[in-house]
Amino acid sequence: MAQYSRVSGSVCLITLQNPPVNALSAAVRQGIVDTVKRALNDSKVKSVVICGQNGVFCGGADIKEFGTNMSGPPLIPMIHAIEAANKPVVAAIEGSALGGGLELALGCHYRVAHSKAILGLPEVTLGLLPAAGGSQRLPRLIGVPAALNLITTGRHVTAAEALQLGIVDQVTDHSSVDTAVKFALSVAGQSLDSRRISTYPCPRPSDLDALFEEAMQKVRQSARGAIAPVACVQAVRAAATLPYTQGMEQEKELMATLFTSGQARAMQYCFFAQRAVGRWSMPSGARWDTSKPRPVLKAAVIGLGTMGRGIAVSLAQTGLSVVAVETQERQLMEAKQAVSGMLQRGAKRRGVAPALNRISYISNIQAVADVDLVIEAVFEDMALKEKVFQQLSAICKPGTLLCTNTSALDVDHLASQTRSPELVVGMHFFAPAHVMKLLEVVYGSRSSPQAVATAMQLGKKMGKVSVAVGNCRGFVGNRMLKPYLEQAFFLLEEGATPELVDGALEEFGFAMGVFRMSDLSGLDVGWRVRKGDGLVEPGLESGQSARIRQGRRYSPLGDLLCEQGRFGQKTGRGWYQYDTPGGRVAKSDLWLHSFLEGYRARHDLVARRIDHQEVLERCLYVLINEGFHILEDGIAAGPEDIDVIYVFGYGWPRHRGGPMFYASMVGLAKVLERLEHYHQAHPDVPYLKPCNLLRRLVASGSPPIHRWREVIKKHHSQL
Repeated sequence: MAQYSRVSGSVCLITLQNPPVNALSAAVRQGIVDTVKRALNDSKVKSVVICGQNGVFCGGADIKEFGTNMSGPPLIPMIHAIEAANKPVVAAIEGSALGGGLELALGCHYRVAHSKAILGLPEVTLGLLPAAGGSQRLPRLIGVPAALNLITTGRHVTAAEALQLGIVDQVTDHSSVDTAVKFALSVAGQSLDSRRISTYPCPRPSDLDALFEEAMQKVRQSARGAIAPVACVQAVRAAATLPYTQGMEQEKELMATLFTSGQARAMQYCFFAQRAVGRWSMPSGARWDTSKPRPVLKAAVIGLGTMGRGIAVSLAQTGLSVVAVETQERQLMEAKQAVSGMLQRGAKRRGVAPALNRISYISNIQAVADVDLVIEAVFEDMALKEKVFQQLSAICKPGTLLCTNTSALDVDHLASQTRSPELVVGMHFFAPAHVMKLLEVVYGSRSSPQAVATAMQLGKKMGKVSVAVGNCRGFVGNRMLKPYLEQAFFLLEEGATPELVDGALEEFGFAMGVFRMSDLSGLDVGWRVRKGDGLVEPGLESGQSARIRQGRRYSPLGDLLCEQGRFGQKTGRGWYQYDTPGGRVAKSDLWLHSFLEGYRARHDLVARRIDHQEVLERCLYVLINEGFHILEDGIAAGPEDIDVIYVFGYGWPRHRGGPMFYASMVGLAKVLERLEHYHQAHPDVPYLKPCNLLRRLVASGSPPIHRWREVIKKHHSQL
């Protein structure tokens, strides 16, 4: 809806009303059409101000209407009518003007923004482009390079940057509505010929072709197969090279292609899944989201390695008082320097004061006695963590939440080392912890709903996408990662190269393939875990038993590289070679290729030709199959949880929606058939055997992903 009122005698104030973000639903669009018409026909009205209620201008199109038969007036003619008005129309921007909201503002003759407002055209993040004239008006207003940057990335800009770019005419620290009304009074009666952006010639840089060629190259590189950023470049090119009406036609055609694409469906699914994961109950049926979280004002981090430092930064930036504990004096001093640098860089980026005084660095664990919550981030070693939890249980005040940042260890076992196991939860951050958006909140069998609610809320305050998951080896993300990595090793044994495997996965949309990622994080990390699991048997490399461990197929390739001191980027050698230790550019390594040939010869393995399709099916379908096991075991509440974890924590391409969504797009019957095929070919790999839940879903007619929960529920009720 849109409310009509007259202020200051001759100014009509139109207020958009559709909480929480005043999205442009059918009712709102109808309200704008009706009130604008009324204002233009009212002889007492000399100018118009459009604003939004509750301090938000407009968050854009109503995404809930996507995929439905959209009723109500279309957006484009509505914006054209505003631009064609013979009375000045001023947009009063508070809160946010995003997507269709900014396109509405660009149709107005003037724009006044509050200093804390944010503006942007984020459609590309939903697999779309700004298709209500945004791709045509913005380049005409601020020039091609700046418009390309905003439209192809979907990034938000502050009011100050918007003023600098020329998107808004004025920025105020006071009420944007009051300022806009004064502004509207001052321009009443003036000619509007120079204020209609669609009539502006688009500024054409002299090297237009080179500019677009470079933009297209950059976008293709960063988009990794996503089609929306490419379409955005094409739409802006239309603005720069065609008259406005033809540019609008081009925008419409490009949007039609995107709107019906699987990629747009995947990205919109991601959008809703991200919002939904914070609201769902545990698979066990207990609800944490109705429990009142405990207040957390003071927190502690134990262990200031890479992970602990990032967690301390995240907590301090949230406004908490932080006690950072590191018992090694030298490590403590290094951490203090590193954390201060991270806080300063982060503050500079966000334009705020660094939270340096919020952290106290202490070498004695007794200092955590009065905190509300502790996050343990010591080395991933069960004996060490047991000791820490025993100490914390003795030192902390009653009611203190004890959280572990373990990436795979048993949360229930750690809880058993304390007096109050109900206060123990996992908070599994992803490196670098102050940058990565994902947080797996792991609840043990005795974790109280209130403890889970507190950890979830703290994650949200830190700007994380928090997902509640059950307790098992590796939780959700790392449990699924294990078979994925193993398949990559097996492919090398059978004839693939690291370049082939990584190439297929990067072409699919991952920023890095398995082996480049392994070199970046360090091969020794997985080696340590495998040693702890009793899988590493040094000296057996030449014997056949080296390829069987604990009764199943095992590849010792990673162990053999580590025995050679090849730990990845840190040593300058891993699956690839690097110019120097710590170098970032992965180069093909002839030594590695001849090492693989020698390994195959010793084990009588005949190399065969492996194509990209097999790489994708072997690696991705085992990961998906493990996802079905996780749903079957009740470790994740639904497929959306798994998909959010993989998109935000493991670099799964957003335009493919997440592993479980991807399985539904490929077709569950196809995934089942290929898993059966590979399991027959490799009977010594148990996790290639299709999960019973996958079979049940196929037998149920492969229902759409939002209906899987019904089948899962039925499955659990029959157990």
